Amino acid sequence: MEWLDALVDYGVIGLLALLSVVTVGVGIERWCFYRGLDVGKVDDARELELALTDRLHVLASIASNAPYLGLLGTVLGIMLTFYRMGLDAAIDTGKIMIGLALALKATAVGLLVALVAVTLYNVLRRRARVLTLQWEMRHGNG
Repeated sequence: MEWLDALVDYGVIGLLALLSVVTVGVGIERWCFYRGLDVGKVDDARELELALTDRLHVLASIASNAPYLGLLGTVLGIMLTFYRMGLDAAIDTGKIMIGLALALKATAVGLLVALVAVTLYNVLRRRARVLTLQWEMRHGNG
């Protein structure tokens, strides 16, 4: 069952760490794009909307799925703790508590990744809406 321990530590938490890097990367890229965009040079509202919302679905997907990945890691960690309890005839409550506490780290990481992704998504959606409204005011469509 050591593979399960490695799966929790390197698989689930590693995947969540990768998703956090993707989240920050997409957030920075989108923010830089928004800062450099001149809405006055865009002629079509649909073209503007496509450009502004590009890759935001990545943030939304990470935000909605990161807690579930964390929960998966916690369930696997709890399963591993119960398995170890079954192998050991003498039940040491300290080992049980440590195992359960470590299992919860995956949920904590998942929630942290989700909070960052949701926050970035909301900030970027708001900025996209502001840029869209500025375009509409300049083009007399508002």
